[in-house]
Amino acid sequence: MKLKVGVFFGGESVEHEISIISANQAMHAIDKEKYDVVPVYLSKKREWYTGEALFDVKEYKNMDELFKKCQRITIVANKGKIQVERYPSKLFGNNILNTIDVAIPVIHGTNGEDGALQGFFELNGIPYSGCDVAAAAVGQDKVFMKNILRDSGLPITNYVWYYSSDWFANPEACLDAIESKLSYPLMVKPASLGSSVGISKAKDRASLEEAITEAISYDNKFIVEEMVTQLVEVNCSVIGDFSGAKASVLEEVMGSDEFLSYKDKYEGGGGSKGSKTGGTKSQGMASTNRIIPARLTDEGTKYVQDLALQTFRVLGSAGVARIDFLINAENNNVYVNEINTIPGSLSFYLWEKTDRDFTGLMTSLVELALKRQRERENLTFSFDSNVLALQGSGTKGAKGTKA
Repeated sequence: MKLKVGVFFGGESVEHEISIISANQAMHAIDKEKYDVVPVYLSKKREWYTGEALFDVKEYKNMDELFKKCQRITIVANKGKIQVERYPSKLFGNNILNTIDVAIPVIHGTNGEDGALQGFFELNGIPYSGCDVAAAAVGQDKVFMKNILRDSGLPITNYVWYYSSDWFANPEACLDAIESKLSYPLMVKPASLGSSVGISKAKDRASLEEAITEAISYDNKFIVEEMVTQLVEVNCSVIGDFSGAKASVLEEVMGSDEFLSYKDKYEGGGGSKGSKTGGTKSQGMASTNRIIPARLTDEGTKYVQDLALQTFRVLGSAGVARIDFLINAENNNVYVNEINTIPGSLSFYLWEKTDRDFTGLMTSLVELALKRQRERENLTFSFDSNVLALQGSGTKGAKGTKA
């Protein structure tokens, strides 16, 4: 009997549409001879749906019509599997529509890439691909991530960060502090968003104020970084886990601005030969203008790949991720920019140029998910005892449970 692989996508994140594209690509790439694919879509209203229409990205142009073709559901964890159940349930008859053995989360951003969804899988013993709760949370929060990278000795640009409450309390003090610590030009980012949403460049105090106002409209924490001049942007994907990982070939990203904008990433032309997206022109990150492999020396390529593997490991990552780098073409200094724990298009276009096609990539993710679940089942999480049953022991200071 084939394993049933559930692909979870959508969500209320500002990256909702990007998730649809990435998931559609992934669902079409999964090996149907090995696995049955179950689409699980989360709407912007936090409603779950499944149905065959979800396999066709063109159906998402009219969401009202799409929902009519799909079944609203609820997901229920039961004995290490996920039951996909009809919602609202029928009074009589079977309400279980499907069962999922392995979950592949492809929700980008808030409540999908930040550990929230991973926590549900973890709590219920569901095998799932990608980072665990802690690594997902760290990878989504640029401040946490930068702090760990800095303390691990990896090269990053100078930065400062603030809560929106700091800004509202005294914006002039924030501006003064930023200008005393960093040099223009600067990049201002919401701490916990991806796909370049809410990111702005600041060349002076006035534009810095505007950029911060934009960033805090998306998040209650923001980060300000010194920009790299003579910028070359290079990305590397990594697949594996803490026990072993492999780096892909590098891509050199050709943006229309001095940084890769949302429009560059997802609204550009082109496309990727060999991608399976159900006939859509939207190719996600595969449509970005890029050079593969990047125009670096062999020595420079290996240096970036080694940095990617180090970054992947110190952040506790698993599954497939993409690490983005900034290179100063004038002095060849390389800086780790960020990790994307659920990268757009799952970075399949990099692995196609390395050692596996998109189908092979998806098979690797399923196998990694099952491997981690087997390893987790060998760990001790509680003791086979009941402290509360011990006479006269009370409940104060009870210990012994690991999780």
